[in-house]
Amino acid sequence: MLKHIVMFKLKEVSECGDRLQNARKIKQDLEALKGKIPQIRQLEVGINAFPSDAAYDVVLTTAFDNEQDLDIYQKHPEHKKVAEFIGKVRELRAVVDYHTA
Repeated sequence: MLKHIVMFKLKEVSECGDRLQNARKIKQDLEALKGKIPQIRQLEVGINAFPSDAAYDVVLTTAFDNEQDLDIYQKHPEHKKVAEFIGKVRELRAVVDYHTA
């Protein structure tokens, strides 16, 4: 199995709303992908509970059977819609992909 973890640090305010509004929309939109992209085996989205300068605002944890399924997910039109919105409201993005036993 392949785990794909992405963290987003959001802008304080963007044309789409404030940080918390955008975090909630990102969570809702990402969670909706579970029913739209069959390659997703697991999906969890969390909003940071303890803000600090070092903290990111939103974390996405997903699992896929293999790299090909991750690639299908990343190229899927529904994922691209969510990614477009996130691109408008984020300052930073960090990613880790790793294999599990």
